[in-house]
Amino acid sequence: MKNIRINQQRLWDSLMEMGEIGGTEKGGCCRLALTDLDKQGRDLFVKWCKEAGCSISVDQMGNIFARRPGQDNSLPPVAMGSHLDTQPTGGKFDGVYGVLAGLEIFRTLNEQGIETRTPLETVVWTNEEGSRFPPAMVSSGVFAGAFDLEYGLSRADLDGKTMGEELQRIGYAGNTQVGGRAFKAFFEAHIEQGPILENEQKQIGVVTDAQGQRWYEVTLTGQESHAGPTPMPSRRDALVGAARIVDLVNQIGMENQPNACATVGLMQVFPNSRNVIPGQVFFTVDFRHPDAQILAQMDQALREGAARIVEDLQLDMDFEQIWHSPPVPFDQDCVTSVRRATEELGLSHREMVSGAGHDACYIARVAPTSMIFVPCEKGISHNELERADADDLAAGCNVLLSAVLERANA
Repeated sequence: MKNIRINQQRLWDSLMEMGEIGGTEKGGCCRLALTDLDKQGRDLFVKWCKEAGCSISVDQMGNIFARRPGQDNSLPPVAMGSHLDTQPTGGKFDGVYGVLAGLEIFRTLNEQGIETRTPLETVVWTNEEGSRFPPAMVSSGVFAGAFDLEYGLSRADLDGKTMGEELQRIGYAGNTQVGGRAFKAFFEAHIEQGPILENEQKQIGVVTDAQGQRWYEVTLTGQESHAGPTPMPSRRDALVGAARIVDLVNQIGMENQPNACATVGLMQVFPNSRNVIPGQVFFTVDFRHPDAQILAQMDQALREGAARIVEDLQLDMDFEQIWHSPPVPFDQDCVTSVRRATEELGLSHREMVSGAGHDACYIARVAPTSMIFVPCEKGISHNELERADADDLAAGCNVLLSAVLERANA
């Protein structure tokens, strides 16, 4: 079986066809979780899987499980997968590659007439991005027991629509229990979303760990007032406070190099009028680091620094950490399978830590798990300019195929 290779052109064509659903003028994709476009993408995936002879089940969080039977279907499956939802200005490959790589493996095995000892599954995890319904990876989190079902279904978008309501609306509110579903192993293939592989001219990233993350929501309240008659010393300007905290966030990230990342990515200003002093500002903070202790130190620096800023400006602050995902070490046997596959295929590779969160980070709590990275152009992702090379995508899929076959037939 070591000489089996996937069909590179078919994988690429599938990615391009899926990318047409929600395609943007700049060549990217906007397919937000549980929108009508997300439903179209899910429907296409299900159609393709049924054509490949798979059975389909959907759980209460809308996670889709496409199953290819094995020689002994009483055994837990070796699973692959990722997500189909995108950022508002996303690309064609983030998440989607991991899903369609699993489908391509099914198609390849069917063509070769190969039956694995265990069943195989390809999984679509709901709302990985967290862009519409924060936090990220909420459905794989419910699957792994990090959140309860009520919490997951009650997550709301900015218009107040909940995941539960939208799953019902698009027809993906399944009746299968979330979690309690054993995997012999789980692999997630993904574009790197960073520049390391491209800069070092490596084709495969063997992912050994994933960074920890903390997400915060902050609301500062001052007093809106006329921009002209209100003297500077008497103002309670919420946006000034937010600006100082944004700068603090950046300082904390810079002070904890080489691995820290610190970002304010969303801000809402009220009343958002050019001649009114802002009375309230809502914004988010995203901290990441592979060392749990340093991540905790970053958390403390933010809390203490923000408290000083709002006291100095006489503002009120509502500060909430809405999500904490600790650093994740991946399963050594699964990592070894990925590493061995790259060596047998003669591919250049390096070990690395994932800077982004992925569904695999939660699945690692309940199953042996690892990830496979391939380069993306200039490390750009969460952007319509996201690009990946067809040869690299095929190489990653062949590594995935080899690793999955090793674990399924072990």
